[in-house]
Amino acid sequence: MENIFLQISVLFGITVSLALFIKLLKQPLIIAYVFSGLFIGPLFLNLIDGSENYFKSFAELGIVLLLFMVGLGLNLDFVKKSGKAVAIGTLVQFFISGVLGFFIMYFLKFTFWPSLFVAIAITFSSTIIVTKLLADKKDLDTTYGRYLVGLLLIQDVIAVMLLIFISTSTGTAEAWYQVLSIALGKGFLLIGVLYFLAKYVLPKIIEKVASSGELLFIFTISWCFGVASLVYMLGFGIEIGAVIAGVSLGTSPYQHQISSRVKPLRDFFIVLFFIVLGSELQLGDLQQALVPGIILTAFVLIFDPLILFITMRKMRYTRRNAFLAGITTAQVSEFGFILIFAATSAGLLVGPELAILTIVALSTIIISSYLITYNEQIYKKILPILKKFGKDVHQEIEDPEEYPVWVFGYHRMGWKICETLKEKGIKFAVVDYDPQAIQKLKQRQIPAFFGDASDIEFLEELPLAKAKLIVSTMPEADDQKTLISHIRQHSKGTYIISTLFHVKHLRQLYEEGADYVMLPHLLGGAWISNTLKDNKWSKKLFNDLKKEQKEELRLRFTEGTHQ
Repeated sequence: MENIFLQISVLFGITVSLALFIKLLKQPLIIAYVFSGLFIGPLFLNLIDGSENYFKSFAELGIVLLLFMVGLGLNLDFVKKSGKAVAIGTLVQFFISGVLGFFIMYFLKFTFWPSLFVAIAITFSSTIIVTKLLADKKDLDTTYGRYLVGLLLIQDVIAVMLLIFISTSTGTAEAWYQVLSIALGKGFLLIGVLYFLAKYVLPKIIEKVASSGELLFIFTISWCFGVASLVYMLGFGIEIGAVIAGVSLGTSPYQHQISSRVKPLRDFFIVLFFIVLGSELQLGDLQQALVPGIILTAFVLIFDPLILFITMRKMRYTRRNAFLAGITTAQVSEFGFILIFAATSAGLLVGPELAILTIVALSTIIISSYLITYNEQIYKKILPILKKFGKDVHQEIEDPEEYPVWVFGYHRMGWKICETLKEKGIKFAVVDYDPQAIQKLKQRQIPAFFGDASDIEFLEELPLAKAKLIVSTMPEADDQKTLISHIRQHSKGTYIISTLFHVKHLRQLYEEGADYVMLPHLLGGAWISNTLKDNKWSKKLFNDLKKEQKEELRLRFTEGTHQ
């Protein structure tokens, strides 16, 4: 089949059919794309050849747009705010996983470069898959969800640095230092020029073009490919140019509009990238890659989560947060493929490394999708085993003071409740399992106790029986049931206010003994309806509301939690 239009039509027809099936299995669509390439390529139907120039160009466009979006969303301020614990934890996990992965490949008789790059590739977790599944579970704003967002952003920074290294390496040790010094000189010059443009020129241009969505889209694509081409002409990889183009637009107030406009185009070409990836795999490569792929899959699914679990426990995160974070990262990232592609283009790889990574990626993505979806259920099943390795981390409490009000959970809504209690002069204490939130509370001289509300031993140490009011803003229904049940065993007169983000557990919490359960979406709807009913609609009304909102956010980010 030589006609490119017919090839793409058949390719997408088969891809859509596989995607519908994959969707029924509640799996990420990336699996359908790679399987489509395998099915259509030389391995089975032999309808297309991914090595043809136009398919190679499509794949490169997919990589450029993906990395442009990575740069666009590379929130360095969030990386700074993530805290030392996240940065140290990420680097420790990256180093240990990389070293162990390298030795696994080396003992499987692979040479230095293949061992190094495959080991590095499997240390990255998929930002796209993790953030999407956590968002679906409404877990992005939990303690372990925030930790993972910081971890993934730091991994993105590491990946970009590695791409820079690869693009400046010629594969020959004699010329490496010379090439690197020249590249650094060009790099500093390039960064200076782009900083000047991003600071003084781009804002004025974007202000003009942003009035038209179509013009903004055309300008964004032109900027992306123009910067990527300029960086390529200076001797760097085109991937680095794409990231730099994205970063330079990342501080724009129109960042979200740019992202929403480019995303459909990125999705189209990234689909082709993964299809081409699958179509390039040969039977011989798969046979060579099968045993290493299975061994590395087991490593990513078992030892990678274990490394992160131990690292987070050493950082004094609770058993639960460490476990949930660990199994959530048990898959290979799309960045791994880009690194392997870049290393292959640089002449550092010539063997079955791509096939190995494909086996590991498909296996781990399929399995980890279910692990993330059912992580709470898995944690409860494995908890008896985890308990055999010592007590959970929580604050040791000796003769604790009694408080009339206790607030469980500070990050989401708890900070606002605490501000109200403080204004009214009511004594209260906070319980949270985020060590950074506890540190911030103590800096503000607010009584705070570090521990997990699902840990009965910890709850037994707290003087909750004589409390007049207990407010829980924790996201998990099971945790709230544990807390309510424990309180009701010791006190019938304590008022208990709980929070639910899913209405399906509402009756269960009332049956356990909650006096009132907050449903944020209903409360938000009630608030805005009352505001519209009791006030005259005017520009002044909404400006006042916006001003009040900004002031509350300023209070929260400067005096509340660490983010």
